[in-house]
Amino acid sequence: MQADSSGAPSPRTWRKPPFIANPVLRYGLLAVVVFYLVWAFATLPFNWERISEGLPRAARIFGGGFPPNFSRFDLLLTGFTESLQIALLATLLGVLLSIPFAVMAARNIAPLPVYLLGRAVIIVSRSFHPVIVAILFVAAVGFGPLAGILTLTLYSIGFVGKLLAEEIEEIDWGQVEAMRATGAGYLATLYYAVFPQILPRQVGLSMYQLDSNLRASAVVGIVGAGGIGSTLMNAFGRYDYDFAFAILLVIIAVILVSEGVSGWVRKKIW
Repeated sequence: MQADSSGAPSPRTWRKPPFIANPVLRYGLLAVVVFYLVWAFATLPFNWERISEGLPRAARIFGGGFPPNFSRFDLLLTGFTESLQIALLATLLGVLLSIPFAVMAARNIAPLPVYLLGRAVIIVSRSFHPVIVAILFVAAVGFGPLAGILTLTLYSIGFVGKLLAEEIEEIDWGQVEAMRATGAGYLATLYYAVFPQILPRQVGLSMYQLDSNLRASAVVGIVGAGGIGSTLMNAFGRYDYDFAFAILLVIIAVILVSEGVSGWVRKKIW
């Protein structure tokens, strides 16, 4: 408390401390960020003439999408059924395969050579965008849902494996020491001391990955990896914008439904 002129204590006003205490470093970093943004926008080759010419075309595309055309519902249903199958299979395979790689990539329960191998697999699987991986698998196994399943399986291993490995590294070590004190082996320790602690996190990651794979299945289909993406690309190629807009609306609706279902499942589990 501070005293005012009359000697009575006055309340002290709390102020949030700055993120960077040193003012020179704080404002210097801000100046560097502003300079970089100005330099980046000044040096990027924006073709303003092409952008101005593209605005009327964009308006024509959006105008041609209204009202959306749902007359070919059978084609929509076929594409989304394939996308759902790709997402479910890829999530199941990816989550199952991510568990051993996550155990290998957890430094507190894996020896150094195994840890480095597990981390290398996770880093490689996370290094490329699913579209790039889909192009490689399409070239390897051909067009169709198999390429999409392989792509999203690899994508799931990288994402779920990384977060699960970090969760294993943060477990309560007392349970592990208790199991080892009773003479339990490595697999028994994993089953009874490690996996029960990460199970809620594993379920949440699996539900999130299913949502992500549903969205990604529509994207990888654009390059020929099966699903509704191929139908969407063909609709744009035929200038069938009203049908393409109908596909986009259904994609949004499916993602909203999957988000609601995943939230309901998480509430029931926890």
